Amino acid sequence: MKHLALLGSTGSIGRNVLKIVEMFPQHFAVKALAAKSSISLLAEQVAQFDPDIAVVYDDACAQQLKESLPAAQGVDIVYGEEGYCAAAAHPSVDITVIAVVGAAGLAPTLAAIEAGKTVALANKETLVMAGDIVIRRATQKGIQIRPIDSEHSAIFQCLEGQRREDVANILLTASGGPFLNLPAHEFDDITVENALDHPNWQMGRKITIDSATMMNKGLEVLEAKHLFGVPHDRITVVIHPQSVIHSMVAFQDGSVLAQLGIPDMKGAIAYALSYPQRLPLKQPLPDFSGACNLTFQDPDLERFPCLALAYNACEVGGSMPAVLNAANEVAVHAFLDRMISFVDITSVVRQTMADHRFSSDPILDDIIAADRWARKHAKQLVDEFRDSGI
Repeated sequence: MKHLALLGSTGSIGRNVLKIVEMFPQHFAVKALAAKSSISLLAEQVAQFDPDIAVVYDDACAQQLKESLPAAQGVDIVYGEEGYCAAAAHPSVDITVIAVVGAAGLAPTLAAIEAGKTVALANKETLVMAGDIVIRRATQKGIQIRPIDSEHSAIFQCLEGQRREDVANILLTASGGPFLNLPAHEFDDITVENALDHPNWQMGRKITIDSATMMNKGLEVLEAKHLFGVPHDRITVVIHPQSVIHSMVAFQDGSVLAQLGIPDMKGAIAYALSYPQRLPLKQPLPDFSGACNLTFQDPDLERFPCLALAYNACEVGGSMPAVLNAANEVAVHAFLDRMISFVDITSVVRQTMADHRFSSDPILDDIIAADRWARKHAKQLVDEFRDSGI
């Protein structure tokens, strides 16, 4: 029996984690749940899974959650960053699942590592911001970080039983999102509804927009660099619209291993939770004999410049990936709030990166400061774009 802490329980990944727990109650129990502000859903999850601790964003949310639960529930309700870290490091937990969105995942990930927990990571921003620090500390503590992203789970699986020194290249597949074949001159007219209509995957709003701009794939390049110790110039993005091959690893003898499956996150989640065991999920296989026509193409960096910006941040290193990530979070939320256009997302990120005073060897405090600066600067740029109507 594995005891879980689940941070981000009301999001897409979190809900799928709880589906796995429901399917295999003999394998998993939930000891900690954390969400931001979806209180009614969190209250249902607390009532069903009976954790020791539940965490929310602030005091008002904590009070709302208390009022939503029966007095006899007995769960310890806390809030804020300290609460998320307490959940991640809870004494009764074996595996901490980090499924929160954005920079909020960094502190609880480090707390889980310090507490000796296995980390199942669905928050790519943690490694984008501070990958060197996180991986170094995990190595020092002997902690395994298991990826939940479908692409990184695929690479993790392809590397099983292989010598790392034989790896020639990592091939990260990308669906291309909803605008893969949209002419460039029509990008100015993209609406929020268009961008949220992903052809293959059901995901949260922020990651769906990142998929539409292909920033998500750029963040995954940065994540893969740290997770697998492969330099960015040996990580190649390949457009694969069918999303059947989740990623591949090429070896120095010319062999390529690929991991395939239907586009459903439960497979990657279950493998991270049960590794090295594989659970009988009873998922359908891809339709190899029917409509499973697999195609590939190179990404168009002119039409999807966010991917180029991410490669640039990866090459520069230091504090730049944290700035890229922070500016992108601000710009994506501004687009979702209809304050800027779809193409303005790139402009905000590019300008924030250009204005950043780069630090080549940052400590954690430097990264947090760079993140804070980038958010403030990106918000100023958003206001300028909105006011000028650009």
